[in-house]
Amino acid sequence: MDRQPLRLAISEAATILADAGVDSPRVDAELLAAHVLGVERGRLPLIPLVDPPVVDRLHELVRVRASRIPLQHIVGWAPMGLITVEVGPGVFVPRPETELLMEWALKAVAAVPAPVVVDLCTGTGALALSIAAARPDAVVHAVELDPQALAWTRRNADARAAAGDTPIRLHHGDATDPALLSDLDGAVDLVVCNPPYVPEGTPVQPEVGVHDPHHAVFSGADGLDVIRHVVSASARWLRPGGSVGIEHDDTQGESVPALLSARRVLTDVADHADLAGRPRFATARRVSG
Repeated sequence: MDRQPLRLAISEAATILADAGVDSPRVDAELLAAHVLGVERGRLPLIPLVDPPVVDRLHELVRVRASRIPLQHIVGWAPMGLITVEVGPGVFVPRPETELLMEWALKAVAAVPAPVVVDLCTGTGALALSIAAARPDAVVHAVELDPQALAWTRRNADARAAAGDTPIRLHHGDATDPALLSDLDGAVDLVVCNPPYVPEGTPVQPEVGVHDPHHAVFSGADGLDVIRHVVSASARWLRPGGSVGIEHDDTQGESVPALLSARRVLTDVADHADLAGRPRFATARRVSG
């Protein structure tokens, strides 16, 4: 059987994905090819030719992706900083935009020894685990309400602990509960949260609307139902000088900073754009003294 140029197979796959309306067809085609070959995406140029069974398997996965099954469900993982987490049905898929929040978070506690961190609405645990991987001295608490998502958190937490990372502390809890983690009041150095924030009724891609859990995406008429509670909890938990970062919808670049600014104990409120220049997450610091 004749071998086929890998570049051609990837181009054909990208065309199929583009015709299906996938946002990043070339990238997805390359990631699927790398998955089939068991190599990193960056090594694909080093593989000029592939056997027909490889092409057949790639096309099989491309057809699945063209049906708008999330890429991460197909390959079984998603990246976050220096780590990857397992992902699949029943849990929100981490997005690349959240890496910006993660990078900000690490800078926020760069000078803090043994920081205490709370990650709300943790889902797969991606934020909590990436922070724990980068800061072995941190005490990281991860909170998730949904039992199915929490099972994914626990699976990923066990895997990272087995790899040598400092174990995180898992909590089955509700971010809107005013008594949540009350023992941490005034003792937290950093709060991070990628909550549900899309306003109900907003049109979303099939990967989100069909495959991400509804309660992990949508949050009331203005998308702020959970965020309001996250702001309140942060004001209660943070020690003087502690920081909070909350991801939000690109329509909430004014409303989320306004919620933070309304708390007198919070200062230095700022909003941050994603790589496309859209408002993406808001931050604040608890006043010192």
